[in-house]
Amino acid sequence: MLRRLSIRDFVIVTALELDFRAGFSVLTGETGAGKSILIDALQLALGHRADPGAVREGAARADITAEFECPAALLPWLTEAGLEPEDGLLLLRRSVDAGGKSRAWINGHTATAAQLKHAADHVLDIHGQHAWQSLTRPASVRALLDAVAGVDAHALQTTWQAWRGARDALERARTQADALAREREGLAWQLGELRKLSPMEGQWREVNDEHSRLSHGQSLMDAGQSALEMLDGDGDSATRGVHRALQRLQEVQRHDERLAPIADTLATAQSLLDDAAHSLRGYLGRAELDPARLQELDERLSAWMGLARRLRRQPEELPALMQQWEQELQQLDQANDLDALQARCTATLQDYERIATKASAARRKAAPRLAQQVTQAMQQLGMNGGRFEVALLPEDEPQSWGRESVELRVAGHEGSEPRSLAKVASGGELSRLALAIAVTTAQDDANGAATLIFDEIDAGVGGTVADTVGRLMKQLGQQRQVLSVTHLAQVASCADHHFVVSKQARGGHTTSQVVTVDGEARVAELARMLGGERLSTSVAHAQSLLESGRS
Repeated sequence: MLRRLSIRDFVIVTALELDFRAGFSVLTGETGAGKSILIDALQLALGHRADPGAVREGAARADITAEFECPAALLPWLTEAGLEPEDGLLLLRRSVDAGGKSRAWINGHTATAAQLKHAADHVLDIHGQHAWQSLTRPASVRALLDAVAGVDAHALQTTWQAWRGARDALERARTQADALAREREGLAWQLGELRKLSPMEGQWREVNDEHSRLSHGQSLMDAGQSALEMLDGDGDSATRGVHRALQRLQEVQRHDERLAPIADTLATAQSLLDDAAHSLRGYLGRAELDPARLQELDERLSAWMGLARRLRRQPEELPALMQQWEQELQQLDQANDLDALQARCTATLQDYERIATKASAARRKAAPRLAQQVTQAMQQLGMNGGRFEVALLPEDEPQSWGRESVELRVAGHEGSEPRSLAKVASGGELSRLALAIAVTTAQDDANGAATLIFDEIDAGVGGTVADTVGRLMKQLGQQRQVLSVTHLAQVASCADHHFVVSKQARGGHTTSQVVTVDGEARVAELARMLGGERLSTSVAHAQSLLESGRS
């Protein structure tokens, strides 16, 4: 559940620390006081889009931190991502600067907004005041039923995409067989030219280096022989000169020790000259002219460069080009193999049908249960005699969501036949239905988020219906942590904890603050919500509501 929310320099909030507890909590206050700002701040910490307009005027950045009890189901993902929690707490933090640049952290480690969203999906679920709009969207309706039924929509989509790709490849092979054959023939001819040359990675440089050595073989041998004569020839060579110089110093260095380092240097030079002469003899012993090999290299270089010009490529690119064309030829062969393509199409369709059949069974089982629960909730929300249905409509072709579409149907009163919700429900009925569905699915989903937020989802209801809304949320608060932003005193009176949001003007700036109220302060807030200004009737009504809410 949500333990703490910390806000710094967000819109009109300068600094705010809120501690939350289990049960049902409400946020109330005058219109424009900043109740929705708190929800917006929380959503920012949960990975929603960052907006530079969220930074309080005059501040450098906005900073929001939300602290949750870490659910066990999220631990493996956190561990794999290197975001392990401490003391069983999940810390989500987001900052946005005045330029719109944002940064995110999970448990003190740098994270992405996508990672924040992934973590948020496990801990919190927000139902906004326009939640009814999603009831008219097919994708949202399917997601609603699938969440109750436990359907793996991702597996369905993945297997459908695999089948669709296999089917498209088979159709393409059937309809474009001649074009694919011509493409293969042209590629095979070009690849044949490359295969004759058989260029290998790094070979172009090796051939050039060897060709350079052989073409300058006589010059290399002449230079080597001349250098050897200078180093260690029969005449006045470098080796002999250094040897004589070393001998002369060794004869007299006992008379002056300062000559010892010089003699050591000459001894080292003599050793190096001997090594150089030995290496030159070895080089000259192995060096030889090879006209046949030189001719062979000339021909290979000529063929290599000629083919590179025809293919309009650099010579060193030919090995990679041959590998690329080998792969393309293999793909074309596969694209022309109708038997293999048909087998792949059949196998992927079987995989899809297996998962889709399982999903259909789960939906058929969950649909009547969901319909019955929502119907029961409707009776409490001023829609007596109304009936709710979840209809499964078969699809002629496999779809990414399965073998059936989902349609919500409603009968607003007793005796009427349920019809498509989008066609027959009024705005007020849709709002109440959204509330009924939200409460029902939250109770039914044992693996759902531990914290539920209702952001003015009770807008448009009143009277005895408002009483029912408060009781439903209080009941739900026994299973989950529930936080509701509301304008209804009947709902607020049922809460276990009550927060009041207000605005204050100081030094020419407007700021928002939140306080916990109880006792007389809470009675006064409920009286304000009822429309009174501490009149005895409003206060008495507020006290009555509180007593009723506690019971």
